[in-house]
Amino acid sequence: MEEEIDTRKINNSFLRDHNYATEADIISTVEFNNTGELLATGDKGGRVVIFQREQESKNQSHRRGEYNVYSTFQSHEPEFDYLKSLEIEEKINKIRWLPQQNAAYFLLSTNDKTVKLWKISERDKRPEGYNLKDEDGRIKDPSTITTLRVPVLRPMDLMVEASPRRVFANAHTYHINSISVNSDYETYMSADDLRINLWHLEITNRSFNIVDIKPANMEELTEVITAAEFHPHQCNMFVYSSSKGTIRLCDMRASALCDKHSKLFEEPEDPSNRSFFSEIISSISDVKFSHSGRYMMTRDYLTVKVWDLNMENRPIETYQVHEYLRSKLCSLYENDCIFDKFECVWNGSDSVIMTGSYNNFFRMFDRNTKRDVTLEASRENSKPRAILKPRKVCMGGKRKKDEISVDSLDFSKKILHTAWHPSENIIAVAATNNLYIFQDKVN
Repeated sequence: MEEEIDTRKINNSFLRDHNYATEADIISTVEFNNTGELLATGDKGGRVVIFQREQESKNQSHRRGEYNVYSTFQSHEPEFDYLKSLEIEEKINKIRWLPQQNAAYFLLSTNDKTVKLWKISERDKRPEGYNLKDEDGRIKDPSTITTLRVPVLRPMDLMVEASPRRVFANAHTYHINSISVNSDYETYMSADDLRINLWHLEITNRSFNIVDIKPANMEELTEVITAAEFHPHQCNMFVYSSSKGTIRLCDMRASALCDKHSKLFEEPEDPSNRSFFSEIISSISDVKFSHSGRYMMTRDYLTVKVWDLNMENRPIETYQVHEYLRSKLCSLYENDCIFDKFECVWNGSDSVIMTGSYNNFFRMFDRNTKRDVTLEASRENSKPRAILKPRKVCMGGKRKKDEISVDSLDFSKKILHTAWHPSENIIAVAATNNLYIFQDKVN
């Protein structure tokens, strides 16, 4: 992204902040709905917070794009598996919106074991004048009813209700890492470490196992599933990535159990970069189809790669996210940061990609101009309407002004979860317990 022009257009329009963060407040997923009017976040406390975009008014056109809290509800509660003596965390691993069909909104949310379908609806009228019960809801004595009244609807303050419509449980032995809604909008899949299940949105007591990589002997286990996603247009195709750095494209028309993939995407390792950490950093943490469906993007620890679905042997584009950390892998291994799972997102036209890094930095790569920029989501530059300045990391030697040394990066501040508005240049960035929303500069 062109540093002198494009980055000056980005400003901060909203910040959710807690001065005293608890573990439960840490944001674990961020997702715009199909129109971009709503933005949902899930946290480690099992809560879902939905933000709604402000409608533009004639006298406050600059406020268009600001998001305010629309609804908050508890999606998942902590549970206990008595058979295995295991605690099941309430943390929301993923949220996926369903396309809007009527006045209500629907979304899927999942923790480690259970997927739930939620309906979010508005109520601004209440019925009055019941025959069989009084205004407080108490049932009347039928002998006291002498007249027949027609109930009426009275206006009331707007109330947003979230109600669980379906609960999809007891289908995963291992932790769910991905859910993806199919383009037929009737089915979705949920993936855990070793299996992928296909569900119908109306049926909760039955799912179909479409991928199973569990070996007969668990000692022979060499890889796990890390992410999975349906193709945006072809309902029979999906991909899943593995901890070995491979991506498998599967076609459900070929077989009911897609253990045999249609295509295998894998880049041969550069022998010069081989090290003790090679297998760990090659594990893919996220995979996303482009909106066009022609490409897919994968994120491993140090890079983002763009693949053409018609070319399996190597990616067509590779972007270095934080190559300066290659010399720090030993210390990142010791503090477990090397196992962090960063997500990646496309912009609405598939021309720019974004992913997170450490020190509350996030990176943007323009696929057309091949320019990139590092930006920071932090309290220091989070004043409303402030313009973000590009940041640079100094590898060593003499440090220039405004550069930050690689040795002074804060690895506890990390941006794992990001989202991009489906049609506009509005991005949401989750930094620990803070949600930052940036948008193009409004004149």
